[in-house]
Amino acid sequence: MTDKKKTGHLNRRSALTLMGAAGLIGPSMIGRDRAFAANADATGQLVLAFSQEPTVFNPLMPHIEVDEGVYYAVFDTLFDFDPDGEFFPILAAEVPTVANGGISEDGLSWTLKLKEGVTWHDGTPFTAEDVKFSLELTMDPDFRSFRSTGYKFMRNITVVSDTELTWEMSEPFAPMAAILASTYIIPKHAFEGVEDKNSAPFNNAPIGTGPFKFKNRMAGDHIELEANADYHMDGPFLKTLIIKYVPDLNVMYTQFKSGDIDVIGLQYITPDHLAEAETLAGKVVTVAGTATFESIGLNMTRPQFQDLAVRKALYAALDKTSIIDALYYGVPTPTETYMPQQSYYYNDSLPKHEFDLEKAKALLDEAGWVPGSDGIREKDGVRLEFSNSTTAGNHLREQAQQFIQQTFAEIGVKMEIKNFPPAVMWGDYWMNSEFDSVVVGLNTLAGADPDTSDYFMSTMSPTLGGAGQNTFAYQNPKVDELLVKGASSFVPEERKAIYEEMQAVIREDLPFLPVFQYAVIKGWKDDVTGPAPNVNNRIDTWNVRDWKRG
Repeated sequence: MTDKKKTGHLNRRSALTLMGAAGLIGPSMIGRDRAFAANADATGQLVLAFSQEPTVFNPLMPHIEVDEGVYYAVFDTLFDFDPDGEFFPILAAEVPTVANGGISEDGLSWTLKLKEGVTWHDGTPFTAEDVKFSLELTMDPDFRSFRSTGYKFMRNITVVSDTELTWEMSEPFAPMAAILASTYIIPKHAFEGVEDKNSAPFNNAPIGTGPFKFKNRMAGDHIELEANADYHMDGPFLKTLIIKYVPDLNVMYTQFKSGDIDVIGLQYITPDHLAEAETLAGKVVTVAGTATFESIGLNMTRPQFQDLAVRKALYAALDKTSIIDALYYGVPTPTETYMPQQSYYYNDSLPKHEFDLEKAKALLDEAGWVPGSDGIREKDGVRLEFSNSTTAGNHLREQAQQFIQQTFAEIGVKMEIKNFPPAVMWGDYWMNSEFDSVVVGLNTLAGADPDTSDYFMSTMSPTLGGAGQNTFAYQNPKVDELLVKGASSFVPEERKAIYEEMQAVIREDLPFLPVFQYAVIKGWKDDVTGPAPNVNNRIDTWNVRDWKRG
């Protein structure tokens, strides 16, 4: 048993203490603003497993968390967040700030300086034209963009030279740096002559500046990436990176246990396997907090969910404690909000959930939802029944669904379980709000910034004509007002009060029923170095450039 293994050895009840280990705001800086390093000889192969299949390879198009597992390997952002919530430069020569002149004091003028000598995987030089193209593509009304938040305020993007560009903001927008940190830059030349950028050949054969090149993909099984020998930062240290999909979480754990998987990624080791996983020889197992929260997401276009009394009754009938303790072995912690508890902006005074079936029934009675002949409540011709969907093969979620189905039935609510393979579940079904309700894990933040406009602003719902991630189709004028107000302030203390109020409004409104904040059980072979928890990023490969074998 190695010392490294011992550092990850926790009992279930102490596991959550690690969640505070990676704060969202911290003073330290990571030494990544160095110039080109002499790249080490890339050797060996590493198999990284995800429970879902990445299917979207243009990072500026609507995508989910697992797709970013590929993006971090193939593409680069201008800069990124380290585990302490501090920026470090990647394609940028330096992170623009007021202090270094990159941002004007009023936040309206930006200057971005880029590294020299960076090349795309096909050998084409990377320039400021690529950055301008990537930023403007997100604002193209004919392009299916991942988000429009922030970009819509950018004006007069001007290329000064191959390594410098400037732009103006129509209004100050505090989260802009955090949004740029999660914006992967794509090559302008790959889209030249392409009429419909939504169906460009690039979207299936991506070219990046990242540490690994896209080699081949076997749909339904794996993606093979190879080292980029001309990478502009330290690394990569691996010759081959295989991203393997194993939808059944029990099978994924068995393959990690047997050694077929080197690093177990999303959805990680399930809590029911934690006790055994801690005893595995030759494995590093550790529990880490993330900014992701689990919830029952509701499609607010459905008539059943437009009555606040229904949403409150469903929440009262949700036995969170039993789900967390019985199914998840007490590893995650219950939450009342989307904001991670490590965040400076977390509201710790929200009303605490109470499981109360009698209260749930009373709420529905008072709102006029009357049981029919089959016991299912109805009102104005609408029956209180709906489907609930999640990833097929996620056995803990599937067990939670069955438990929730039973407790909802006790208050006269019929919930039909309707699960799909990951590629179907998180494709158009999720993105275009084709679901009734879902069990979903979401990180709604951009790094350490508290802005969540992309998920909760009324105009960000694709099914209602917007370009964003508001798949709940949630509309609340007060939330819109607070999001605008919070994004216009650069003073943390002022923003804290705004986002705490917003959490209180959403907690009262319940467009989703919050269950818990994730504490995930990560694992890798003890001859692997580099994987590091980062609460400010959505996926493990944020630093895959640093991973090594031996």
